[in-house]
Amino acid sequence: MNKRLLHIVAIGASFAAGFGISIPCMAQSTSETSAKPVLVAASESPSSSSSSSSSSSSASAPAAAEPAAAAPTAAQASGAPPTAAELEAMKKRIEVLEADLKARSVVQPGDEDPNTMKEPIAPFSDWDWTWLQGVPHNHDTPMATKHFIPEIRVDTNYNIDFNHPEDDTISGSSEIFRSQEFQVEQLGLGGDFYLSNVHARFMSQFGMYSVTTPRNDASVSRGGWNLDNAYRYMAEMYGGYHINKLHGVNVDAGIFMSYIGLFGYYNFDNWAYQPSFVSSNTPWFFTGLRLQFFPTPHLKIEPWFINGWQTYGRFNSKPGLGGQIRYTPKSWINIISNNYGYGEDDEGQPNRNRLHTDNSIEFKYFEKPSQFVDRMAISITLDAGCEFGKSAVSSVSAIGLVGPQGVSCHGGSIQKGGVNPGAAPTLNPKQSFIGYMLYQRAWFNHDRQAITIGGGQINNPGRYLVLTPIINGATALNTSPYFSQNPGDPFVATDGTVTFTYMPRQFITYLAEYGYRHSAQPYWNGRKGMTPPGANTQTPVGSSSDYICTNGSSSFDSGQGLGVSSPAAGPTNPTGGTIYSAAQGLKDIPVMQKYCAANGPAAGYYLWQPDLRKDDQKLTFAIMVKF
Repeated sequence: MNKRLLHIVAIGASFAAGFGISIPCMAQSTSETSAKPVLVAASESPSSSSSSSSSSSSASAPAAAEPAAAAPTAAQASGAPPTAAELEAMKKRIEVLEADLKARSVVQPGDEDPNTMKEPIAPFSDWDWTWLQGVPHNHDTPMATKHFIPEIRVDTNYNIDFNHPEDDTISGSSEIFRSQEFQVEQLGLGGDFYLSNVHARFMSQFGMYSVTTPRNDASVSRGGWNLDNAYRYMAEMYGGYHINKLHGVNVDAGIFMSYIGLFGYYNFDNWAYQPSFVSSNTPWFFTGLRLQFFPTPHLKIEPWFINGWQTYGRFNSKPGLGGQIRYTPKSWINIISNNYGYGEDDEGQPNRNRLHTDNSIEFKYFEKPSQFVDRMAISITLDAGCEFGKSAVSSVSAIGLVGPQGVSCHGGSIQKGGVNPGAAPTLNPKQSFIGYMLYQRAWFNHDRQAITIGGGQINNPGRYLVLTPIINGATALNTSPYFSQNPGDPFVATDGTVTFTYMPRQFITYLAEYGYRHSAQPYWNGRKGMTPPGANTQTPVGSSSDYICTNGSSSFDSGQGLGVSSPAAGPTNPTGGTIYSAAQGLKDIPVMQKYCAANGPAAGYYLWQPDLRKDDQKLTFAIMVKF
C-alpha cells in the first residue's frame, strides 16, 4: 500500500480514537489486503523479503510522526455520546483528510510500492494463439493441479481410398494408413510436471502411430538394442530445468516435437488431417538436447543438438545441428524459421551431409467475434534443402562410368576419386528438395465450425525425403526395388485438401476431409495393392529389398534386388554388371521375368509387381478428443 495513504489512515484512526470511535474491521481488512501480495512475492522471489520489511517499517513510521490528537474530554472518556459540536469538528476533519488524499492520489516517481509491480509476462501468453497451426484449440485444462497438468488424447479415423486397394493399405502418408476400416491413430496419455523450476513432459502413442512412425527411421540399423522397439510407444518424453533469466531459459533433453513444416504431430491441433508433403515428409520429432531462450515475451531462439533427422539414433558419425526462431510481434502474426545442417542422415553414407531450411508465416487477417464468420487466417510455408558429398559405395553413373558416385546440391559437378582413388571421375546427380504449401481457414459460429482449403507441391530429386511405400512390408531401412530411392531418382508431387471441422466443445473435434494427391511417378497404392500373394506386413515374402516371384497364390523371394546382373554390356551399362540408377533399373524387369519363369518350384511363376498409381483420392472422417 502507498506509504502516504498509510500516513493518512493512521491520522484518521488517531483522530477517531480521540472521540472513542473504534474501527477494528477497517484495520483488519487493510492489513490482510497488503499482506497477501507480500506473501506471494516472497514465495516467488528471494528479493521480496526485503521489500516486505521495508513496506512494514514505512507503514508504521508516519503514524508515529503525526502530532498527537487533543486529549479527550471528560464526557468522551466516560463513554458519553459526542455533542453536535464534536461531530461537526470531526466532519470537517474528515473533509480535510479526503482532500489531502485526493491531492496525493498520483504516485510520484520513486514512490511505487514494490509489492504492486506487475509480474513478467510468460512467453507467448498475453495473446490468444489457439488459431495457429499446430496449437490445440482448447483454452482450459480442467484437470490441472499445482504441479501436474495431465493430457489425454484420442484420435480415431475412417478413410475411403478411391483406388480401393484390395489389401486396404494406404501408403505415402504419415497420418492415414488403412482404407475402409476404423483405426485408432493415437491414444495419448501424458502431461507436464512442474516443481521448483524443474519440469518434465511425456506423451504416449498407442495405436497406429506406434508402428507407422518408427518404420520411417533407418538409424536403428546401426548398432544394437532395438531403438525402434524401445521408443515406439512414446511420442514425447523429456525433462529439463527453467532458468529465471531474460524472460526464461529452458534446457531440455529427450524426445521432443520439431514443428518443422508448421503442422503439429497431433491431428487435433491442425487445420487439416492430411498435411501437404512439406510437412508430412519432414521431421515430427527430434532426439537430443534443446535450449530455449526467450529474450522478449514474443521471441524464442531454440538451438538443437540432436541425433539426426527424425531419428532415435545416429545414421553415421556426426550429430545433427539446427534450431528454430519464432517471432510474434503482433497478436495476428506468427513467424517461424527452422534450419538444419551438419548431420549425415543417409544410412551407410558417412560422407554425405544434409542441409534444410523451413520457413512459415501465419496471418490472422480478420476477426469479428459477433459475426457468423468470426475469424479468418492464412499460412504460407516454403522449404528448401539438399544433400552433398561423396558416396561410400561404387556404382554405375548416369554417363556409364564406374566409380564412387556422390551427390550435389546443384548436380553436374565432377567428383574424382572419392573413397576409391583409382576410380574414374563421375557426375554427381542433383540431390535436393524444394516445396511449398498454403492453407486458408475460416471459422464460423463462435469458432464452433471451420473450413480449411490448402495444399502444396514438392520436387525431390534423389527421393531422400519421400516416404518409402510399404511394398511387401518395405520400410526406410529395407527399401523396395519397385520404388528405388537412389541418387538422381526424380519425384515431383502435388496435393490439396478441403477440410470441415465441427467443434461443439473445446475438447472435441469432428472432421471430414477430401484429399487429392498426384505424383509424376507411380507411387500410390492401386486396386491390386502392394502386398504379394501370401504376405502381409508381419510376414513379408522374403526381403522387401528383393524382387518377388509369384504364381498368383504363392510367392517366393528371388534373392535379387535392384540392379540385378545384366546379361550383356550396353551403352549405359558398359561393364554388364550391377545397375543402380532407377532409370536403368527398369531394365531389371525383363531380366527378372525370365528369372521367375525359370526358377519357380513349378511352372506358371512370373515376376510380381505392385499396382502403383500416379493419382490418389481419399475421404477421411475423424473424431479427435483432447483434455
